[in-house]
Amino acid sequence: MKTLADERDLAEVARRIGLVSPTSRRRWGKMTAAQMICHLSDAYRVALGERHAEPVKNRYNGAPMKWAGLWLPFPWPHGVATVPECDAMLGGTPPADLEEDKRDLLVLVNRFVVEREVIAGRAHPFFGILNAKEWMRWGYLHADHHLRQFSA
Repeated sequence: MKTLADERDLAEVARRIGLVSPTSRRRWGKMTAAQMICHLSDAYRVALGERHAEPVKNRYNGAPMKWAGLWLPFPWPHGVATVPECDAMLGGTPPADLEEDKRDLLVLVNRFVVEREVIAGRAHPFFGILNAKEWMRWGYLHADHHLRQFSA
């Protein structure tokens, strides 16, 4: 199971972020590549406690869905709406310069990994309280989901 706690998986995510360009076309959803980079950054900021996101009550809440979402070997579904605080078209961070936004994202990803014991016990808007291992798994899966969205 891939996780950002594994240096090879972390390097893979960093390499794939580098592949995102202004010409990257989405395979599903509505975000542009630049909005996706900002969305990922905002999501890591939520985990780091730098951005607040209201908890969402839906079918993805609760221990069984948290376990399934993090540990079953299936890709995440397309079309699940994010929280407005992480949506660049609503209340999230709007794109600026793509290369600068990508550098900012890489800094956030690395801080997320280094601070994993600090973020343990914080709540994810959909999955609720996550421990360090769960956050590292989520961090990989979330990045992978959106990088696949743009064929990176």
